[in-house]
Amino acid sequence: MPETNPQGSQTTATTEYLILGCGSIGYNVLYELLKETADIVIIDRDEHKVQDLRDQKYEALVRDIGDPDMLREVPVPRVVFVLASDEKGNLAAVRTIKSTFPSAYVIVRAVDSGTVDLLSAVGADEVLHPQEVFAKKAVHHARKLQSSRQARRLNDLLSSWRGTMGIVTHTNPDPDTISSAMALCALGKAASKGVLECRILYDGKIGHQENRAFVNLLDIRMERITPDILRDCDYLAIVDSPAPGVNNALPKESHVNIIIDHHPNGDLAKNAADFVDKRPDMGATASLMTQYLRELDVPVDSNIATALFYGIMADTRCFRRNTTPQDLTLAAFLLPLTESELLEKITSQSVSQETLEVLGNAIKNRRLLSGYLFSSVGYVRNRDAIPQAADLLIQLEGVNTSLVYGITDNVIAFSARNKDIRLNIGQAMEEAFEGIGEAGGHSAMGAATIPLSVFTLARNKDELLELIIDPILRKFMHIVGIDEEESANEI
Repeated sequence: MPETNPQGSQTTATTEYLILGCGSIGYNVLYELLKETADIVIIDRDEHKVQDLRDQKYEALVRDIGDPDMLREVPVPRVVFVLASDEKGNLAAVRTIKSTFPSAYVIVRAVDSGTVDLLSAVGADEVLHPQEVFAKKAVHHARKLQSSRQARRLNDLLSSWRGTMGIVTHTNPDPDTISSAMALCALGKAASKGVLECRILYDGKIGHQENRAFVNLLDIRMERITPDILRDCDYLAIVDSPAPGVNNALPKESHVNIIIDHHPNGDLAKNAADFVDKRPDMGATASLMTQYLRELDVPVDSNIATALFYGIMADTRCFRRNTTPQDLTLAAFLLPLTESELLEKITSQSVSQETLEVLGNAIKNRRLLSGYLFSSVGYVRNRDAIPQAADLLIQLEGVNTSLVYGITDNVIAFSARNKDIRLNIGQAMEEAFEGIGEAGGHSAMGAATIPLSVFTLARNKDELLELIIDPILRKFMHIVGIDEEESANEI
């Protein structure tokens, strides 16, 4: 149905774009739109500017965009850009457009950040603050430049090496750290033209059923880290952990040559490594490694592509946690290169009986206090079941943070999940376990371990857990601000 103009008459003429205000921003928008179409109408109150536009064969009208009558005999636009530097004029223009052409999509410039909400309230579909747009664009270009330079630096370093590089994954390796190690192998071989040998090293267990399938189906060769193997390595790299001895089996005083990580762990990575790249703005280290491969134009075979894609998917919980536009872009780059059948097999693994029992214990033993859920799963053989339990419990109604803990033959292990935007659970865990264990994470996820040392020979691990857990939980509760009297009644 034809739309009505301000005088009440109807018009059947249409145009693709209508630009209100043709200053520097408006002219640049016009220049971009002309790459697509010349079906554009421009309105500006400056007669000389309009005449200049007409001389260039553009359809332009001299009108004040704040005038309610400014749209008379203007064809019905599909999209309207309101780009003047007049705050009141832009606001009036949006009202006029929405009352005259309600189906038009309106993009408006906010002169300052204080008018963003007001312009949205009167009907603008998209409000842009030029300073913010510029800032985001500038940061995007800076990051792009940084990633390109870092990729070249890494390539130059790897190309100069001969011998063996040991790539250390974090303890109880997951798909993110494993796939990152695979990618670093590929980078090392490409840079050195096959001269550099790479060995992927790990400690702990590959316990999660999907992680075991991941390693087996992709035929990933990993070696348990030993002092003899470390002596055989001419160079050492760490992927997906911030420093030697932090969630990996390296002695803390070890000299490492490369550290690549995406966790926000302060300055732990500053240990005189030859190359350090830490990007907490990325959802997975696998995303960072994918970016290197793409920047350096290294061929990505289907196994590595499948591993990296699954690494990104697993660490972002299917792109629902800490996912950035970069993660999505890089995952899209990998997807056509992956083996879809292998991905299906990896993600469709059955749950083991032990994991099911741990999940059952976590549900049965849960305690909820002020949105924080605590649960003990007792003695476990498979530590990977603890984070699975934390993932499950965070989904319960009324739960903002879940903390699940259990005891193994060697450590007490904690896993936390968080969806409270006021809390950085990784930092809270670091503070709570400082001096008694190792901890870390980020705003949505945290983990910690406390070595049992002399208690490893204790026969009844469940009783030992009950004996030493109370003061640890009380310290954690104090840090996150849970009332002491409430916690005393609960713990």
